[in-house]
Parts: sequence; C-alpha cells; structure tokens
Amino acid sequence: MKVLNFLIILFFIALLLTECDDSTNITQIDDVIIPSANVSYAKYIQPVFNAKCNYSGCHDDGTKAGGLSLTTWANTTSDYLVVAPGFPDNSKLVWAIKGQSTSPMPPVGYYPLTKNQIDGIVTWIKEGAKKN
Repeated sequence: MKVLNFLIILFFIALLLTECDDSTNITQIDDVIIPSANVSYAKYIQPVFNAKCNYSGCHDDGTKAGGLSLTTWANTTSDYLVVAPGFPDNSKLVWAIKGQSTSPMPPVGYYPLTKNQIDGIVTWIKEGAKKN
C-alpha cells in the first residue's frame, strides 16, 4: 500500500512539473517575428498574450490579476484606459510592458516580452487595436 501511495504521489508531481513547463511554447512564440505594420491581433498579439500573460494566477479569465483578462480581444480592449485604440502612449498595457508603470509586466520571474513583441503590441494599438 505504501508503494502504491508513493507511486500516486510521484505521478502527480511529474504531472505538475510537466504542466508547468511552457518553455517550448515560449521559444516558439519568441521565434515569430511580428511585422512593423498591419499587425493582426489573431495571428500575432493573442498568441503572445496566451504564452506570456494568460496562465493561472495572472491575466486569465478566472484570476484577472489587476482586474484584467487578456484571453480575448473583447477582454483586452474592454477598458479604454488599458488599451486606447490609436493611442499607445495613453495605454496602461503599453506602460506595463515597457516597464513604465508601478506594475511592470510580466513581473520578475516570468518570461519577459521580446522587443519585437512589445513593438508589435504598440503597433497594433497604434493601428486602432483592431479585431483582425
């Protein structure tokens, strides 16, 4: 019986460690180059949010850290103060990802956004934060 309990515990630990390893997804998303114009939300921005922002305890629908979910275009653009279409310099999201706010994102210990990802998000907002 002790062996069975040990194996069950070992199984759950292995499952937990496997589920938390998103480095493959991070590497894949970091290899995608976001263009400097005509940035598609569906093709470029949402995948970045999914890989680097929308995990349990952060900006997923359940937790909504800071009151923000980045799981869909509607959630992302629901607050004009977070994403001000056409005005990235007035968008709290841009301040956070550029480290210009009191709560820079992602926080220390999480995979940072690349310069290309930050520039892509800024361009997407500048282009009107379209659902494209």
